[in-house]
Amino acid sequence: MRGASALSDMLRFLTISLCAAAFLPASSLAKPPATGRFAFSGWDGPTLEVFYAEPDPARFPDAPVVIVLHGVDRNADAYRDNWAGPAGALGLRIYAPAFSAEAFPGAAMYNLGGAGTEGPYAFTALEPLFDAIAARGGAPEGYHLFGHSAGAQAVHRAVLLEDLPRLRTAYAANAGWYTFPDPGTPWPYGLGGAPVTEEAERAWLAAPLVILLGEEDDDPEHRHLRRTAEADAQGPNRYARGLNFLDAARTRAAAMDAPLAWRLVTVAGVAHDNAGMAEAAAAHINALAVRPPAQP
Repeated sequence: MRGASALSDMLRFLTISLCAAAFLPASSLAKPPATGRFAFSGWDGPTLEVFYAEPDPARFPDAPVVIVLHGVDRNADAYRDNWAGPAGALGLRIYAPAFSAEAFPGAAMYNLGGAGTEGPYAFTALEPLFDAIAARGGAPEGYHLFGHSAGAQAVHRAVLLEDLPRLRTAYAANAGWYTFPDPGTPWPYGLGGAPVTEEAERAWLAAPLVILLGEEDDDPEHRHLRRTAEADAQGPNRYARGLNFLDAARTRAAAMDAPLAWRLVTVAGVAHDNAGMAEAAAAHINALAVRPPAQP
């Protein structure tokens, strides 16, 4: 089975990556990244506060860029902190923009990116933000996009709704509910009535999207788990909903005779925890990177 083989390869890939991260030299692990914040105003929406963690550019001149989308608590600083360890150890440039509840209220304006409203459209910040990041130094040609929980909802919908030409890989980690690739299910739980063309749907299915799931994120009573009838139809918990999301994509891709590039990575021993999922994603990104060894 082609799909099963691809999944097995990806899981082996993740295992190798995590093992490599675990056995980094002590000197590499001990070097903390520079952290701070800056104001980003170079887009059509309100000014965003961006929290960063940047490794030593002398040691990691080609550090991959990762844009991190926070969860429902809008705590971009905490999300940055969760990535700081992997950033210093593996040489990753981390940038976590804060989409405040005042400027982007509720799921409609953040998880759904403001689609169908008068804006601001959160997802349109991503490409201009990368321009601002690139202007800080180095010569990055693209970026990885990671989101956990509500941030994972934003990630998979941003890949659907927004043109992201410099996106390398998108990681949707432990989303609570999804927009299924199903035109028979009304938006936002499916594509029925969504502002999406068939061409855009095909591009979505062909995008480098990783569905990243903690194997222990299976609590059906979690306080932030959406429990509407439509969400419950996707599965009883986050882990099940993620698996069903990928199954729906396989069904839709087959019906459209369209290529499907999405991949599943599960993380043993991790529940609804951004820090644990960040470590897994960081190891995966590090393994994808083709760059010279870090300088001593």
